[in-house]
Amino acid sequence: MPASLIYDLAPIGSIVSWSDGTPRPPERFKKKLAAWQTRNSRGRLIRREGPRQIGNYSSPEYFTLHEADFGDRNVVVMRVHRTFGLDSDLTFKVIERPPTGSVRIFDRAGPSRELVHLAENHEAAGVWLQLHGYPGAVLEPVTADEIAAHHVEGRTA
Repeated sequence: MPASLIYDLAPIGSIVSWSDGTPRPPERFKKKLAAWQTRNSRGRLIRREGPRQIGNYSSPEYFTLHEADFGDRNVVVMRVHRTFGLDSDLTFKVIERPPTGSVRIFDRAGPSRELVHLAENHEAAGVWLQLHGYPGAVLEPVTADEIAAHHVEGRTA
């Protein structure tokens, strides 16, 4: 599906894959494989943002996927996020939706909020917040009503 459908229909916290449709090169071709992996991977949908006006430039709507964390043990040294505009030529697919009963933890309230963690339940969200300390965090449970609304409205990305 095109990027616009992911932006419109996929719930925050979903696992989304993207692809350019090319076959995966053999492992022995390290550079070709690395280039292919840039255009063919998956990540968790953590943010949606509307169009922005910066001087004379107007950017289209976009969404951001969290692809990976790199580090040692419990210390994250680097996070890999991929941002895609609605004009992307890649093909996207929702692999997994956030389960009912899970809790989304956002870094702040408002339209530019970003998902920082998807907890199994409200208790696990509280424990995670104590360990990671986001003072302006907003908790949002994934409800059965939300999932049902997606199906009733035809939002089955």
